[in-house]
Amino acid sequence: MENLLESRARLLALLNHIYLLGMVTVIAGVLTAAMTLQYAYGEIPCPLCLLQRAAMFGVCFGILQNLRGTYADRNTGFSLLFALLLLVVSERQTLLDIYPRPGHEYVGTAVLGLHMPVWSVVIALCLLIAFALRLAVLGGNAHMRGNEASTFPLVYKAAGIASLYVIAICAINLVSAVLQCGLGQCHTTGYALLQ
Repeated sequence: MENLLESRARLLALLNHIYLLGMVTVIAGVLTAAMTLQYAYGEIPCPLCLLQRAAMFGVCFGILQNLRGTYADRNTGFSLLFALLLLVVSERQTLLDIYPRPGHEYVGTAVLGLHMPVWSVVIALCLLIAFALRLAVLGGNAHMRGNEASTFPLVYKAAGIASLYVIAICAINLVSAVLQCGLGQCHTTGYALLQ
């Protein structure tokens, strides 16, 4: 009976790892797509767009702390707070721009008919639902104690690669934001430090 319980806990821990790794991969993909639009098409992000990116990075870092560090409900709470911040900021921007008027249109091109602020609302809601499903179905962090590097080496290595990738795109985004904003107020007319 004890072996059955141990096997069940191990399976739940593995599923939790894969689930969290999938969440980080999807968020990193969204951030990569946003930065690709920025650099390939010259679409400079607005200040609220930069806040949405920061919130997505916050969600990633909370998840990565669970994957690479010690599993704790605090890390999940950290990610949930950033998901709520993403929802608030993107909802504000969506409501500000819901009726196009001169000087207040959505920034950037639409992807599948939706602009980035609307996509960010969808992404934030999906993140909140994903965390709720994880807690309801997989049980959260209760069974995830121990040396995960030796227990699930492939998942741990994949989490390491994902961590490095998220840190790299965060650094690129930070440099880009500094070039765009300098030490003053952000704008969407160009890169302040390159003009």
